[in-house]
Amino acid sequence: MGIFKDKGVVYKPVSDVDLGPHSPDVYISPKVKAPRMAGLLVTIFAWFLESRIFGPILLYILKKDNLIHRLVSFADLEESPVFVPLHPDEDLEEQQIKCIESDLSPPEQVQKATECLQFSEYIVKNPKFSFYRWTIMDYSKAYTSGKITPQLVADQFVAAVRESSEPAFQMSFFIDYNIEDILKQATESTLRYERGQALSVLDGVPIAIKDEIDCLPYPTTGGTKWLHKARQCMDDACCVKRLRLCGALLVGKTNMHELGAGTSGINPHYGATRNPYDRTKVAGGSSSGSAAVVSSGLCPAALGVDGGGSVRMPAALCGVVGLKPTFGRVPHSGVIPLNWTVGMVGIVAGTVEDAFIVYAAISEQSRTHQPTPVSPKLHFPLLKSPNTVSNIKLAKSLEWFNDCTEDIKVCCSRAMDQLYMRYGWEIVEVTVPEIEVMRLAHYLTIGSECSTAIACHLEKLDMAELGGDARVALSVYGAFNSREYLNAQKIRNRQMQFHKNIFAKADVIVTPTTGVTAYTLYDDALKTGELDYINGAALVRYQISGNFLGLPAVTVPVGYDKLGLPIGLQFIGRPWSEATLIHIAFAMQALCISDYKKPQVFYDLLKQD
Repeated sequence: MGIFKDKGVVYKPVSDVDLGPHSPDVYISPKVKAPRMAGLLVTIFAWFLESRIFGPILLYILKKDNLIHRLVSFADLEESPVFVPLHPDEDLEEQQIKCIESDLSPPEQVQKATECLQFSEYIVKNPKFSFYRWTIMDYSKAYTSGKITPQLVADQFVAAVRESSEPAFQMSFFIDYNIEDILKQATESTLRYERGQALSVLDGVPIAIKDEIDCLPYPTTGGTKWLHKARQCMDDACCVKRLRLCGALLVGKTNMHELGAGTSGINPHYGATRNPYDRTKVAGGSSSGSAAVVSSGLCPAALGVDGGGSVRMPAALCGVVGLKPTFGRVPHSGVIPLNWTVGMVGIVAGTVEDAFIVYAAISEQSRTHQPTPVSPKLHFPLLKSPNTVSNIKLAKSLEWFNDCTEDIKVCCSRAMDQLYMRYGWEIVEVTVPEIEVMRLAHYLTIGSECSTAIACHLEKLDMAELGGDARVALSVYGAFNSREYLNAQKIRNRQMQFHKNIFAKADVIVTPTTGVTAYTLYDDALKTGELDYINGAALVRYQISGNFLGLPAVTVPVGYDKLGLPIGLQFIGRPWSEATLIHIAFAMQALCISDYKKPQVFYDLLKQD
């Protein structure tokens, strides 16, 4: 298709780009040109894309119409490419932190984290809350006091999952859960409590694992019907091993969008994960099951993998907290290598405190497993009260911030006003340039990495084993060439420099988490998946820098739209600034938690009959 080469953008050097609020840089809202497809249409479209005759023509048109050619493929950039978003260890000036020793075990790190939670008693005792999710500390205290046992919780968990799978619910939370293994773990945990030898506050606490992460005795499917046959699960992933050392009750493998190649959480093989706030809506993806089990009360926390907002998006749509650490903070060994340089193990939790405790369990200080060893210091936030950090500066790019539904804009703007009025935190207006360029460069990168990672398997695979939307995604991914990939990595370099300059002016960048709330789950998509790139682009609108640039980010629920569907506010931080992010998220949560609403589908595992 070289004879049809489009004219590409010539980008200014980074030093010439104005990042101020009155920058001439024009904000481009995603120009997605693709109709929604589901059912037979998806299958037919996949067949055309896979055709040797029609495929190249269609793919060329798609790339041209969606500005990939103009903004990435044929762009002229002077920056050199950055292939892996590794960040050097920096001496950050963070407030109210505890520096953690480098040789601590996971249970010892969890103990250090719980020592930072003096303020958590406020939540338990506050009678004004309309709804309250049980926390990890609630489970631990209930077990220690003997009011309930891990065995009883496990029994109630199994019963709840069975009920959620019945025709009246069809929540599709899990791809696999092993009752015998769950009860065995619960029995062992109960005996430890009886002996007064609990391993940590996580002992006996239900934690679910996304089916992209190795966790024995389960195969790791990646949401497919075939990948676990080609790639055997021989051991726990490193993050799972660390949770086991803390005694966590690992309750199964959560549902996910097939190969992580979508944002809805609709899986044609294992069912569409439904949103606990409204069963007729999507849960978001790709870590759909992990967000939904936390939202519904089945687990106080779960692990996901965030390659393009895949933890933060479903967390926001399901009304819970989603934390994506800095690239490299959590070991990636034992995770299906679908996206090497943009994917990160992340945490979904009912509260910021629970996300912090699980983060403490799975995070490491040493990164010797990376190509360039770095040993960033591990800092924990002292969460004595919500207003322990002061003089926080929040960077806001106005046009980008407002490119969402009216309900989200109003709700998130109100939340920021609360931060200013309660804590006096300053809002710094900035311009984050070339956001749409970054989105396309990230899409090109994650697509190239995914298609390369499974290329050897696809040669032997009957494409009929894939859902229709995954087939389309892989066809598009496979159409990217080396020039496009290298240009995408040059764009990564530019954006890393832009963000470094913004973080010289502010502590975090604040945005809505998604551009839309959970949208309708239609029956025609259940067997094939769906192509809904307009809603998909709206969901990922604010996610990309966390993955493409390896930055830490957290989403906190801050309200609901007119239909009662959750809305999240996102904070994006400097590399290694998880402590500050958790402080800010904790302060935001304190202003909103009393108004949190109970989902339509919810289970109380600590109830005592």
